[in-house]
Amino acid sequence: MKIIADKNIPYLKGIAEKFGEVTYLEGAAFTREAIQEADTLIVRTVTRFDESNLKDTNVELICSATIGYDHIDTVYCDAHGIAWRNAPGCNSGSVMQYIISSLIVMSRKKDFDLRGNTIGIVGVGNVGKKVARACRILGMNVLLNDPPRQAVEKNDSFVTLDVIKKEADIITFHSPLIKDGKYKTYHLADDNFFSSLKKKPIIINSARGGIVDTVAIKSALKTGQISGAIIDCWENEPFIDLEYLNMVDIATPHIAGYSADGKANATRMSLESIAEFYGFSKEPVKEVKEPLAPYPLIYLDIFNGSDNRIYDAILESYNPVNDFARLKHAPDTFKDLRNKYPLRREYFAYEVINAFQEERNTLDSLGFH
Repeated sequence: MKIIADKNIPYLKGIAEKFGEVTYLEGAAFTREAIQEADTLIVRTVTRFDESNLKDTNVELICSATIGYDHIDTVYCDAHGIAWRNAPGCNSGSVMQYIISSLIVMSRKKDFDLRGNTIGIVGVGNVGKKVARACRILGMNVLLNDPPRQAVEKNDSFVTLDVIKKEADIITFHSPLIKDGKYKTYHLADDNFFSSLKKKPIIINSARGGIVDTVAIKSALKTGQISGAIIDCWENEPFIDLEYLNMVDIATPHIAGYSADGKANATRMSLESIAEFYGFSKEPVKEVKEPLAPYPLIYLDIFNGSDNRIYDAILESYNPVNDFARLKHAPDTFKDLRNKYPLRREYFAYEVINAFQEERNTLDSLGFH
């Protein structure tokens, strides 16, 4: 079997070869000519797969090592017998880590306490559920909005978007990008959205750039309709709006989900999909291993005198300020900053030393040891 894989997918080399002959390419090199003889593709979101590069090829299976699959023309694939798989939930823990660290940075920058503040979560799938749980652990009030889930589950767990616009101090988006239909999310945050906000919330987008209308959010920042923004996903990536970049509080190059754990999960899920599709043993999948955290011990004593040692421990695992500084310094390197990102580890890769019992309970609930 012939496999062509994106060369920037980590933890794949040496293991994918146990399923077939593997060629590694840059995302931009997945042309029809290059993939003509391939049976399986292992890809990322940077490459679009549709009739233009799939027609008259031997491709039987596309495995996307990502949560999203809007870069795959699923209608074309389904109509032409090409199976496709994504990796739902693979990096949900990483995005949660990004959101929580960003909220801590913002609480200190703008001098407010997360405890007691209300966060509205728009989109409550794998990521949204983990964000909700972590926010509750930190004492926040949580509002959940997910119309597709609400339509199916018909319970009182969800609120309307109008309720979130009225009550939320922070609004974070975790929806897929849907361009039309009943559950359209493209430009969900538009001029009408911002003008109907009752408070002046902080807006977070770590889902898809197109969920937030760039022109509209810039206007909302200028007029004070919102009090800040944390932006990881952008319209027109990698050619991002520089004025927008300089207006937001935290800006990162679409790396919220870029933990070693999330990447390893996605690689495992892609290899499992290949094994299931072709009837191979899944044994080689066990060989996918994340590296250890560079500094896996967090000593809380060094934060004595801090207003919140739990927050400091969380920021030791990941602090978005460093990624913000790199992007702001060289926004034209957005693509390289993303492709060459130094993958971080999630909470469970760290051991916290000298925690008081209350700190221990919270940190343990979040996933630290």
